[in-house]
Amino acid sequence: MESFSLYFVLGREHILDYANGYDHILFVVALCALYTWSDWKRVLVLVTAFTIGHSITLALATLQIISINSNLVEFLIPLTIFITALSNIFKKGESLGSSKIQINYLFALFFGLIHGMGFSNYLRALLGKSSSIVSPLLAFNLGLEFGQIIVVTLFLTISYILVTWLKVNQRDWRMVISSAIAGIAFILMKDRL
Repeated sequence: MESFSLYFVLGREHILDYANGYDHILFVVALCALYTWSDWKRVLVLVTAFTIGHSITLALATLQIISINSNLVEFLIPLTIFITALSNIFKKGESLGSSKIQINYLFALFFGLIHGMGFSNYLRALLGKSSSIVSPLLAFNLGLEFGQIIVVTLFLTISYILVTWLKVNQRDWRMVISSAIAGIAFILMKDRL
């Protein structure tokens, strides 16, 4: 059980480490920028779709079933952030709709596949010659999901305070956050070329 908690903490810290994992935080915030506190269920599905995608490629890459050039992955990660933030800027608020499966969920799942490859070398080194990776991978991804829920809760709370109490226009808030994230992601892409 000690190993499970170790990997859970590692997964949680992977996203909450703002010094090294800020790209992950930026992506989660970009995913949430369209939503308000009342949309918490939809946001939970969205970040869970991301975690599922992340889990799939993290497992496949850790098991060395797939291998992608790490420089390419390091470029693709900020590209996914940039695309998500840019789509927020051009999306109309009312276009979120109430359909059961939204395009955002599919994007989150697909982009999660890309992000999952970014951490596989480090995780593979940690696992070493471990006979089973099921429990460590499960613990890591549960920790990752928990960390994402913390980020989502903080972001939606800040959004709620700004929009509800301070009367900031929801569209303006979305535009400022998404524009800032797109700008940071663009710089990251440029630096990783």
